[in-house]
Amino acid sequence: MVDVVCLGILVADIFGHPIDSLPASGELALLERYLLTVGGCAANTAVDLGRLGRKTRVLGKVGNDLFGDFVLRDLKRFDIDTSFVRRSETHSTSCTFIINVRGEDRRYLHCFGANADLSLADVDEKALDGARALYVGGYLAMPAFRPEQLVKLFRAAKQRGLMTVLDVVVPAGYPSGLEDIRQALPYTDAFLPNADEARVLTGSSDPLEQSEVLARANPECTVVITRGSEGALVRRGRRVLRAGAFKVDSVDGSGGGDAFDAGFLVGMLNGWEIEDSLRFASAVGASCTRAMGCHDGVFRYDEAVAFVARHPLDISTVA
Repeated sequence: MVDVVCLGILVADIFGHPIDSLPASGELALLERYLLTVGGCAANTAVDLGRLGRKTRVLGKVGNDLFGDFVLRDLKRFDIDTSFVRRSETHSTSCTFIINVRGEDRRYLHCFGANADLSLADVDEKALDGARALYVGGYLAMPAFRPEQLVKLFRAAKQRGLMTVLDVVVPAGYPSGLEDIRQALPYTDAFLPNADEARVLTGSSDPLEQSEVLARANPECTVVITRGSEGALVRRGRRVLRAGAFKVDSVDGSGGGDAFDAGFLVGMLNGWEIEDSLRFASAVGASCTRAMGCHDGVFRYDEAVAFVARHPLDISTVA
């Protein structure tokens, strides 16, 4: 029995410890250490849910290679069920190299790898049995997972009584528009893009207008637009809330959005009011940035509850 099934991109992440500046051509720069860890939206959210006391299962695809072996081994280290993860016969395991320069945003070098090979044919619907929620993370960065397949999967989840949560990764050069998600939104309980992703999908830079456009396909869907240090905007029906952001000593912003998603999922599973889910998710997301990588800084459940109790978060009603 699991609480949440997390389907989506699986990645071997290689983090470089923060450096003062990028080396010039032909120059050797030294850093303190590298960190190799499992990553990708599905893996990160599953790991963070585990830290928050929830049992998870991951669905995705890796290659028949050393990185694939590592991803599966690292997921098992976090007590995540990997029995439904598939191996690609044609693609290597996805990998991302994250370059951290002090005072600058992160730089990424990414290979789609086996995530490009993942489709509904790789999903055994038995993996949904006994779960309470299905989370799809990294959609749009899985080119073989077509819109009609996402619709079919979410329909199957709803028929089993699962809550459905969708997050996306919008690749560079992705055309503006909702065509690839519009059909699935009527079967989606919560949609959680960040501001940049919402801008590409809606063509608007205003978060309120973004939420209006996204909600048209399903007014009952909770739309959460995360905005980094500027907080988040949430729309449920006609109600719109704007939240600030918690201040923490940030080291690396990688995985903060996935941690937010995990926190928001916990609120949904607990049946909390939207304000409580928003505070909790914001705290979990902020905590992720306190350490290099996507997991080590993330609060445990009791830590997150205590943090929220000690630190107020400004939440205002927009509409």
